[in-house]
Amino acid sequence: MLPSITAKWRIRKYSGGAASLQEDDIATEYPLTVRLDGEEFATIVCSPTDLEEMIIGFLASEGVIRQAAEIESLRIDEERGFVYVELYNKHSTSKDEVSKRFIGSCCGKSRQFYFHNDARTARTSMSRMTISPAQCTALIRLLQNSSGEFKLTGGVHNAALCTATELLAVRTDIGRHNALDKLFGFSLQQRIAITDKIIAFSGRLSSEVVLKAAKIGVGILLSKSAPTDLALKLAEDLGITCVGFIRGNEMNVYTHGHRIVDEQNESEER
Repeated sequence: MLPSITAKWRIRKYSGGAASLQEDDIATEYPLTVRLDGEEFATIVCSPTDLEEMIIGFLASEGVIRQAAEIESLRIDEERGFVYVELYNKHSTSKDEVSKRFIGSCCGKSRQFYFHNDARTARTSMSRMTISPAQCTALIRLLQNSSGEFKLTGGVHNAALCTATELLAVRTDIGRHNALDKLFGFSLQQRIAITDKIIAFSGRLSSEVVLKAAKIGVGILLSKSAPTDLALKLAEDLGITCVGFIRGNEMNVYTHGHRIVDEQNESEER
């Protein structure tokens, strides 16, 4: 049986100089080891929810599969923390390629920072999806209001697959990359068309997050937090619109701003 996504912990809480004994809600960490075609492939430390989606998304992100139908069987041993995956076409790439640095030939371009699996699976977005600033702030507000676990613990990340007006699926995890893999697995299982979708994210826009978005196939990435410089270089290179610091009615558009369309200007042009 899987543990809960949160655990209770006895703490001594100080407030205004006074101490009291209380119970606090803490985010759970769950190590899950992936055995792929009989061989140990990776161990993921994650939140114990939506594990099948996460494994499917993880394998797709690593270039092991392209679609969920390539998996012959997937069995999770919840008590021992193992997942056993068998593919119809047995996996041949070494597990060392998962973290092996790839040095590209495109001198000066950000793609030289990809790992081998990133070089195989990150896709340049050709999405024609557009969204207004008001819709950006509304989606982040919906995301913030959707996670009871974050309100309890403050220790998890949330990611949502969205249209311009609604959240289609929200996934939560202690690892930002795990939350995105869960969305990836969800989209593959449900066979959802991705090019007209958006990812709203609760955490920092790191290079890893941008690469995950590129692998999933979205063209717009929204966050209430800051980006890193490598993330923005990758986003420029991969055609992804990055919008950060979405707070209240303010936001920063960092890359490929043509997808952020002001509704008022658009109506005036008509």
